[in-house]
Order: sequence, then structure tokens, then C-alpha cells
Amino acid sequence: MAHRETAPYAPQDPHEIKTLIQALESHKGKKFKGGGGFSVKKATFKLPTGRSVDSWRMNDWDYKKPNLPTYARGLFTYRTMDGKDEIAVRGYDKFFNHGEVRKTEWRNVESHTRGPYELSVKENGCIIFIAGLDDDTLLVCSKHSTGARGDAELSHAIAGERWVDRHLAQVGKSKVDLARTLREMNATLVAELCDDEFEEHVLAYTPEQAGLYVHGLNLNLPDFATYPGHLVDKFADEWGMKKVIYVMEDDVTKVKAFLDQVAETGNYAGRDTEGFVIRCQARDSDNAPWHDWFFKYKFEEPYLMYRQWRECTKAMIAGKAPRYKKHEKITKEYLDFARRQFIQQPGLSKLYNMNHGIIKLRDDFLAWQGTTGAAIIRQERENGEVSSKDATRNIVLVPVATIGCGKTTLALALVKLFGWGHFQNDNVTVKKGRPQIFADSVMSLLAASPVVIADRNNHQKRERDQLLCDISRVLPDARFVALHYVHDRSNYDSIRQATRHRIFARGDNHQTIQAGSKSQDEILEIMEGFMHRFQPIDTSDSPDDGFDLVIDLDPTIDSRENLEVIVSKMSETYPKLFQGEMPNDTDLDAAIDWAMNDYKPDLKMDLSRGRNQPQSQSQYQNKRHTQNQPQSSQDHKPKKAPKMEYFSVRLNTQRIKSILDSSFRDTDAQTSRFYRQLTQARRVQPEFHVTLIHRAAVAEAGNMGYWEKLVVLHDAIMQQTNLNSSPSWEPELGKCSVQLERIVWDDKIMCFVVRLNGSAIVPPAITTSSAEGAELEMQEIPFQSVNPVAHVTVGTANQGIKPKESNDLLQRWLQGGSGEGTGVRELVVKGSIVLEGSVRGVLGRMNR
Repeated sequence: MAHRETAPYAPQDPHEIKTLIQALESHKGKKFKGGGGFSVKKATFKLPTGRSVDSWRMNDWDYKKPNLPTYARGLFTYRTMDGKDEIAVRGYDKFFNHGEVRKTEWRNVESHTRGPYELSVKENGCIIFIAGLDDDTLLVCSKHSTGARGDAELSHAIAGERWVDRHLAQVGKSKVDLARTLREMNATLVAELCDDEFEEHVLAYTPEQAGLYVHGLNLNLPDFATYPGHLVDKFADEWGMKKVIYVMEDDVTKVKAFLDQVAETGNYAGRDTEGFVIRCQARDSDNAPWHDWFFKYKFEEPYLMYRQWRECTKAMIAGKAPRYKKHEKITKEYLDFARRQFIQQPGLSKLYNMNHGIIKLRDDFLAWQGTTGAAIIRQERENGEVSSKDATRNIVLVPVATIGCGKTTLALALVKLFGWGHFQNDNVTVKKGRPQIFADSVMSLLAASPVVIADRNNHQKRERDQLLCDISRVLPDARFVALHYVHDRSNYDSIRQATRHRIFARGDNHQTIQAGSKSQDEILEIMEGFMHRFQPIDTSDSPDDGFDLVIDLDPTIDSRENLEVIVSKMSETYPKLFQGEMPNDTDLDAAIDWAMNDYKPDLKMDLSRGRNQPQSQSQYQNKRHTQNQPQSSQDHKPKKAPKMEYFSVRLNTQRIKSILDSSFRDTDAQTSRFYRQLTQARRVQPEFHVTLIHRAAVAEAGNMGYWEKLVVLHDAIMQQTNLNSSPSWEPELGKCSVQLERIVWDDKIMCFVVRLNGSAIVPPAITTSSAEGAELEMQEIPFQSVNPVAHVTVGTANQGIKPKESNDLLQRWLQGGSGEGTGVRELVVKGSIVLEGSVRGVLGRMNR
């Protein structure tokens, strides 16, 4: 079948659109029994023009059901100026992975589809829809939001619209031009927003690669109809946007051969990729009409095995013990082979860490073994090993959270829905050996339930490491799923507000925090400690590389929304777990309602003032009746303050990244090589700061007085801070201007050389903690770095290189300069760039 040379077109039928909206309205928030129905969610968004659009969506798993009014995943409607209902935005029909539903099983693909088959590389960003309204307004939105209200998708739509402006400016066109064109076509432009400065995903995008990748033009109709790839590319060129890579095939057997071949490496056209989207035409029976249809081919094995080999090899090079729980025998053999190659070929390990020679080393090993990746996976399956999509047992859900995120509410709701096992850490009533008992209890429940929720905060890596190691030692086939409540430090105030609202709203109905009977300050102190110690998931390093799946959750939104996310991700990753009927909206609502209103804990823990004592309900009630009685002197022992680790000037992350990108953008390949290596390998720091003084440097001559002054200033501000209105373990001590002078690097580490200008006033009548105990008069403290050269570390080549090694680099730079023979390079930062930084003390773990 040849290309369609002309663009498809069909106008909207007002009666058809009205019927569609009526069908959606009739199922809006519908409560139904049984599995045949579906429930629709509607959201209305106000536009800057004063008009509004409605978004319609269903649960992800409902799109597998027959006879829906539409299968569009991403659908917006509005009322035109002449009073007609119209589709404003139309996304793709929900498409599934190969083998995920009956229609995508390969034998059905072979029997019921026809070419040409367009195999487009699956770009790794977030989807953006662009369409034109009847008043020449350009509507830019994400899958279910226009960005017109403060929800989780707000920034995606806004970031997408900013990229539209940039692309159009390159070709001298306007948003009105684009809006009119799309409306004349009755089409929605579908693009992938790929911009690491805005949001990072699995695959890295350099500034040159960032932008909107156009991969679809869909007709605004209830039934799916879309443009062929070559016309999509032509449109992208005309409007200054980026194109996706795709391959054309006419023969379905060649399609499968191509996909299987690329899956051997997970790499196509020089880049790692998640997989391909296959676009073709399909029909439901031999006499049925053909219609546009998509499915996806997401790489699993042996690609996942190869990724494990890569991470294990880098761990071995860094001197760490490689961690792996899948493909154990062949991975051990591969690592033995790699170790010998590194000994025989000096310099190979260094190149490997720079992402050179990874595929060759793998291919050499397979050739030495006389096998292929596909053959290894085939043999493992014959020996009983299963992939994620075949898994039906020994799955552990591991919350990664702080107090008040809703983890227990979600755990109880999942138990109500699926009957899964659930064990709470607070049910361990002994002090000694609590972590091992917790892990043993989870494993005991796995004997009777395919899935168990290991309900504790697991907010530190050491906790996750203990749990994964203890369970894997006994159950090597266990799979771990992280329920990761994302704690972005820039969003801590919103997280505090949401978690505190939950804690104080539920009063004493919680095992650990009894908000109805404790002082607010005491509870806030406990919660703040957990947030301060929170360590986010990092799957590139141990122990988090042991997770089979990470589900990102938002701690600021309603638990009902997070429940839907968990069920959707779990059903997609482990489809054989869900052989029965999937829950409907009524079931999800009822599960959350039960978890929040009907569940009562019968065992309570007291974490206040360092205690961790279990209490029965009667003991707890007795304590409430006696809480106003005089307390022993032991209860009034002063708490030890958290240990101060260092003081620093924090800088805006996005500004630093933008300056780095612009500094290297116009340099030659040799100059920019190491920076590109850092960005591609995700080795650029997530946060940037100038260290003023670290605890380790206090003993050096002349530093004690400076440290004492900063500690006194920090303590004074802490005493003045009202935890109810402005809580923070790391209060701002002042502002400091940071001038970026030059970038210095070698093949291990990169940093900025900076100049500081700022100071703070210490108030009088504050006693120092020094031996003299003298009262400190009103005086000014200049902010300065005790390091020989004030600097900001940008990133390191691998995890074995510590940021503090910037000091060693800068000493070599001071002594020998840069250039040939020194191994050091430098680049002057153009312009006089001065950033305003925030001076803060950084505390270590709590000491109570």
C-alpha cells in the first residue's frame, strides 16, 4: 500500500458531536455496578478570552472495553460562537503495548492489519495538543488540562505554549496563523514536549535537541483518523517544529523482524530508546472497514538485561558491589568477562564510564559465549524466569513517603479493592530487631497474597536497602514497586500544607501521630524531621536500582487521584495480576471512603520526644485522661539540636543550567565534550550551592570563630521563627550575591569559580556557644568561603568522584593553569553574571 499523497479531511457533523457529548454527559460521575459500564470525568477550563472548554476522560483500563462513545485519550469540546457543540482537541485513541490486549497479540496484528507500517521512535517527554478555535485563538494543552488552573499539569501546557512561540518565531509565523490553519484542517497537532530544563525523563535531551517533536495530526472527529507520517513531517517543517524519526515498512513480517533486532540493543540511530509506536490500519473482521490504528512496542528483554549489565559494570568500575536480582547466572559471567577485559585493556574502564564501548563489550561477551540476548531470555523463560508482564506473585509495594502523604490510606484502599496483604511497621511492638521483623512479616503475607504493601515511610535509602536485601535474600524472585511520593524541595511549602491538613483533620485516628491530643508544635517538629531526612528515589544507584517499577505520586493531591495512578500503572506493568474485572469509579470511591472513615487503628505508637512505644487503644485513651497531670523531670530533659553539617549559598538551579547551556552552546566539540558527557549521563548536580564552611573544616586555624557566628545567627533566627506560620529546619540567614567568573574542569569534575559579596547582621544579647560564653555585640558577618577558591560544583563523571574534589581540581588550576599538559580546561563566563543566593545552614540527622 502506497503513501496517502493527499491530506485526509472531514468536517465535523454538529449532530454527531452533540450525540457524543450527550453520551459522555450521561456517564459523567456515573455510579454503576458490574463491569460493563464506564464512568466519565469532566473538567471545565476557563480560557484567557473568557470562553471555556471541557475536558473528558475515563480510567485508563476502561479504554479496553467495547462500545465506548469514543476512544480518544485527550478530548476537549467547546461551544462555537454560533452556538454549536464542537471538538476543539482530539488526541490519539488509547493504544496498547504488544501483547497487552488481544488485539495487539502478534498473530492478530498479522491477520487484521495492513501497511504501510510507520514505526516512529517513542520520544521521551510529555504529550502536548495544539488546535485552533473559531475566534483564531490557539489552544495549547496537555492531555487533560489547558494550564488554566493550579493543577498538576499546569506547567506542561504553559511550557508547551512557550515552545510554540519559539518555533513559530524561527519561521516568521504567528499563533493566529497556526490557529487558522489547524481549524481549516479540522485537525489537532500532537507533539511531544522534550525539554530537560523543564522536566527530565529517562532519556536525555541536550538544549539543541529540546523542543516540540510533532508526531501526529488528528482529525477532530469522534472516530480516529490521522495524517500519514510524511505529511506530518512536512507540516512540522513548515511551522519550525522538530520531527520524530520513523521507519516505513510494507510487510508485517519485516516489521516484527526490525523490532526484534532493535530490541537486542535498545538503541536506534545512535540513541537509546524506549521503543516504537507502530501506525497502520486495522479492521475487526474480514468484511469490516479499515481504520487508522496504533499500537506500541515497548522494549523489555533483553534490553532490560543489557541495562542491568551497564549499571553493574559502572558500579564495579567505581569499586562498588554490583546489585542485581534478575539474570543472575549470566550477569555474573558477564561481569567476570568484563573484569578481565578491563585488566587486559588499560583505559577501557575510563572510556566505559564516558559511555564509549558499552555495546562492543556486550557484543564481545555474547560472541565469546556463542549466544544472543534473545537466546538467553528464551533459555531463562524455559527455566522458569518470568518477565514483568507475566508476573503474578511476590510483588512488594514500598511507599517512599513522609508523614501525612496518605500512604496508609492508599494501602487500605488497595486491600479493600484487591484483597492484597498489608503490614504496618507500627505493628512491630518490640524494640530490638524491628527492621528484620518488619521484612519477615511482609514475606509471611506473601505466602498467602500475590502483593503485599510494606507500610512504613521508607524515606531513607538505608531503610529501602534493608527491606530489599532482607526480602531478596529469602525470595530472590521478589519484585519491588516504589510508591514514590515526589518531594521536590522547591515544592516543600505546598507539601507541608497538604500533609499537615491531613494530619490535623484526622485527629487521633492514626497509629503514629495522634494530632487530637498532642501539641501542634510537637507534631510539626516530628513531621519536619521526616521531610528534612527524605531521600528521593534514584534508580541509577543502589538500593533504588532494585525497584522493578517506580510509580511517582503527588503528595499534595487527593488520595483518590493517587489511587487511580497506582491501579493504572500496576495493571499496565503486571497485566496478569488483574485477570478479573477491573474496579470502576464507584469501587475506587468506596475504597477510599472506607480507608478514611471506617478504618480504626487498634495499636498506636508514640513517636514524640524520641519515644517509640506501642499502645493499645485502652492505654492510649488512659494517657489522654492523664495528660494534664504533672510530668516527671525526665520528661523535661532538653532536646539536643540537630547537628549542623555546613553553611552554603543556594543558587537557582534553572538559572545555573541555562548559563551552562549557553556557555557551551557555541563552543567546539572538544571544549563542550565533557559537559555533554555530564548531561547525557545525568551527572549534572540537581542543586547548586557555594559552600561557605563545612563542619569538617571547623578545626582548621581561624575557622572556629566564623563557624560559631553562623551557628549563633542560625539559632537566633530559629528561635524567632514561628513553626505554625513559617516552618523550616533551614531558615534563610541572609542574601549573598554570587558572581560567576569562569568554568574549570578536567575529565573527572567540573565547577564554577565564583566571587561572593554579602553579609548578615547578628543582633545583640545573643549568647554564643563558645567556651567563653561571651555576649556577642551587634556586628556584621561577611559571607565568605573558607575553601581556597570559592566555587560551585557542576557535576562529576561518576558516582565514585565526590563533589569536594573540586578543591583538588582548583588547586591544580591555581598552580599550573589550564591548557595542554595540565589536564585542566577553563572557559570564561561571558558578561558580568551575578546571581542572588540564599544563605542557609544545612542540618544533619536529628539527635534526640
